Amino acid sequence: MVTHFTTRKIKSDSLKSVKKFALILKILSKIYKLVQSNTYATKRDIYYTDSQLFGNQTVVDNIINDISCMLKVPRMSLHILSTSKGLIAGNLRYIEEDGTRVHCTCGATAVAVPSNIQGIRNLITDAKFLLIVEKDATFQRLLDDNFCNRMSPCIMITGKGVPDLNTRLLVKKLWDTFHIPVFALVDADPHGIEIMCIYKYGSMAMSFEAHNLTVPAIRWLGLLPSDIKRLNIPRDTLIPLTKRDQMKLDSVLKRPYVTCQPFWRKESQRERGRNIGRGRSRLHAPRARCGIRSRISRIAPRAKGRR
Repeated sequence: MVTHFTTRKIKSDSLKSVKKFALILKILSKIYKLVQSNTYATKRDIYYTDSQLFGNQTVVDNIINDISCMLKVPRMSLHILSTSKGLIAGNLRYIEEDGTRVHCTCGATAVAVPSNIQGIRNLITDAKFLLIVEKDATFQRLLDDNFCNRMSPCIMITGKGVPDLNTRLLVKKLWDTFHIPVFALVDADPHGIEIMCIYKYGSMAMSFEAHNLTVPAIRWLGLLPSDIKRLNIPRDTLIPLTKRDQMKLDSVLKRPYVTCQPFWRKESQRERGRNIGRGRSRLHAPRARCGIRSRISRIAPRAKGRR
């Protein structure tokens, strides 16, 4: 959904960009060796090969993104991995690239999202739906509530806030493989809506790779701004919107994929109107969790194939 882009020129004979040019060549040489030897490295590994030269991790991250965009290939094709921070639980089994068999369960312990999503194979599940959970605390609370078993076979995944690349890749792989309904469970605030948009439509930073990372079929399960009144969520669980929250919400409302969806726009505008006297609601409220379980039980069985 990117309507504009910028182009930078890096020249070897320009004092202004000679260091950046040298760093790009340095990382390209690392990538060449990885591809030739069919091995993989994380961005952190590359940074520590010469931390004094690179200065900080962000420099390495930005150059790798630039190279991926310049060559028009996914980062995985460069044999560069990201360290995963996401977690997954529920009805899912698969084999990792090194042959390790992973059996996710509905118990209290989740499994870390693999670092090499492209390498996992033999995925098996009886899940009726996939639930993306914005925050780790909410994810753990649902596990403690035995959510997966109580709501029929399902898969739950969290990126612990803004999702890392591997979490987004795994959501995409699960959708491509099983085509089961995918729901997003986020806070009823601008940042929750933003995170849901990253899973569904992509991010500006990785816009050149959006087709490999997004699942347009994701449905907004909750917590909806309209749920605050419907579920009688207590006022003391509401957090006032800050000026930064309001700016984020205004930005979201201007995006083409929100303006063309009346339901999303209506709910987002409810959030804006609630700024006076109330605020945003988090998923920790017991009534919010009960409402979410009720909504899933109604729509999950008949949602397969819908968008």
